[in-house]
Amino acid sequence: MHPKDISILDYTYELPENRIAKYPLPQRDASKLLVFDTDQSIQENTYANISDYIPENSFLVFNNTKVVEARIFFQNATGSTIEIFCLEHDNRYPDITSAMLETGEVYWKCLVGGAKKWKEGSLTRTFDGKNGQVELSAEKIEKRNDYFLVHLYWNDKSLSFAEVLHYAGIIPLPPYLNRETELSDKERYQTVYAKYDGSVAAPTAGLHFTENVLDSLKQKHCTYDFVTLHVGAGTFKPVKAEHMADHEMHYEAIDISLSFLQNISSVLTENRNIITVGTTSMRTVESLYWMGVKAMQHKLEPLHIDVQQWDPYELPTNISAKDAINALINWLHENHIERLIAKTQIIIAPGYQLKIANGLVTNFHQPQSTLILLVSAVVGDYWKKIYQYAMGHDFRFLSYGDGSLLWKYKK
Repeated sequence: MHPKDISILDYTYELPENRIAKYPLPQRDASKLLVFDTDQSIQENTYANISDYIPENSFLVFNNTKVVEARIFFQNATGSTIEIFCLEHDNRYPDITSAMLETGEVYWKCLVGGAKKWKEGSLTRTFDGKNGQVELSAEKIEKRNDYFLVHLYWNDKSLSFAEVLHYAGIIPLPPYLNRETELSDKERYQTVYAKYDGSVAAPTAGLHFTENVLDSLKQKHCTYDFVTLHVGAGTFKPVKAEHMADHEMHYEAIDISLSFLQNISSVLTENRNIITVGTTSMRTVESLYWMGVKAMQHKLEPLHIDVQQWDPYELPTNISAKDAINALINWLHENHIERLIAKTQIIIAPGYQLKIANGLVTNFHQPQSTLILLVSAVVGDYWKKIYQYAMGHDFRFLSYGDGSLLWKYKK
C-alpha cells in the first residue's frame, strides 16, 4: 500500500485522560522505558539504564533545539486579554536563527487568541528586561490562511527577539495537557542539551536524558552528535483527512553542520548502529538522505533546500545511504556552504524504508497522529502490541510521559 492510501483510522487506540502525564517525574531518567527488540520481544526498565540495551559503539543523534517562550499576552483598550503565539519567522528572513537575532523589530507568523477583540491599532505592554523596563508593541499586518502576520517592535534595541521572548513570553505547553504553564516547566520542558532557540514544542524523547545517562553511554564507547530541527506547532496538527493523500504535512526548519554529515558518513562506513533520539531527529537524518539523492540528480538549489512530503515515495530508492550523504557533503563543498539550513516536510509512514537510522527512542504519541505512522514505519504492525503493553503496564503517555527504545523491525 502506498502511504497516500493509508487511513488514519487504522492507527488509533483508546487513550484515557488519566493516562496522559500532566507533569514530569521529579527525576528525568526515572521515567519508564519500554524496549522493543529485533526479535519482537518487549522488556521494561527505566531510562537510567537505557545504555544496557544499546550496543557498544552505537551512534546516537540528539536534537538540540530549544523551546522559546512563544506565548505573549497583551491587553486591549477594554482590558480583554489577547494572546499572540509566535509560530515561525516571516519569509523575509533567511532562517530562524537570523530572525531570532533581529533587534528592535521583527515580523512573525502568529496565532492570535482573541483576534476578534483586536480591532484596529497596536497593542502595547511593558516587561522587565536586562536593562530595565521595556515597551513592546504588536501590530496586525494581515490575515493569511490560518495565521496572522504580526509586526512586533520594542524600544530597547540592545535586545534580540530571542531575548524579548525570554523576558516577556511564556513557554507553550502541548494543548492536550489542559493546564497553564508553571515555573517548573521553564526547565523541565527543555532537554539538558537544548542550545538553539526556535521550537514551540520540545523534542520530548530527549527530556529523559541526563548527564549520568550520557556518561553511561560513553562508557560503552557510544558516540553522539546533534542536529537542530525546530519543532513547529504543526507537530500537534490533527489528521482530519480520511486518507493521508489529503493531509498536508507541516514544514520544519533544519540546521545541520558539515561536521555532522561527515560524522554520519564515517558511522555508515563503519556499519555502526544509528539511533535517533526522538521523531524530530529521525525526520532530520532521513531527510538528509533525500537531500543527497536530490543533489545526485542536480535537483538541489542553494536557496531552496527542502524535502517535500512525498519525495521519499517518488525519488529513486536504490542509492546507498553512504553515497547519498557523501553526495550531499560534496554539494555543500561545491557551493561553499558550511551549514546546511533547510526545510523538511517529510512524512515517514508505513511503506517507508529507513535509510539512515535503525533505532528510535521516542515517547508514546497521540492516537491518529502522523507520529504513530512514523512509529509503525519502524516497527510495523507491532506498534499495536507495543501500545497495548504500555497501556497494560502503567506507562505514562505523551510529552511528559514515559518512552521506548524501538529497534527497526526486520521482516
